[in-house]
Amino acid sequence: MHNFRKLNIWIDAMALAKEVYLITSKFPKDEKFGLVSQINRCSVSVPSNIAEGSSRSSKKEFSHFIKIALGSLFELETQLILSNEVGFYDIEKLNALEPKIVKLQKMLCRFLISIEEKNNVERTKNNE
Repeated sequence: MHNFRKLNIWIDAMALAKEVYLITSKFPKDEKFGLVSQINRCSVSVPSNIAEGSSRSSKKEFSHFIKIALGSLFELETQLILSNEVGFYDIEKLNALEPKIVKLQKMLCRFLISIEEKNNVERTKNNE
């Protein structure tokens, strides 16, 4: 079990979610139940799944939740690109946010690889 509050992936995901909420608060009000809701849900899904996964008893379960968080992060990136293309979000903000999203995607991938490698080592030891 990990203390999720100390994981850099969780800290960065929380900061990203906060930034996304501030950005979507400026979207058109008629999008409140459309794209805004979807973007906010997937942005908060990233740190939430990291936290939930950290409470699980096995590395296999934890890696499952990291994969869900990663999927939500790619979903977020797609929705922000769409928001820009329909004029809700300007390109400068997208250009500023995109490197943070990509950095977190890479961090999650590295973390996932690390968990899965440790899980494989443990499984090998248990089979010996």
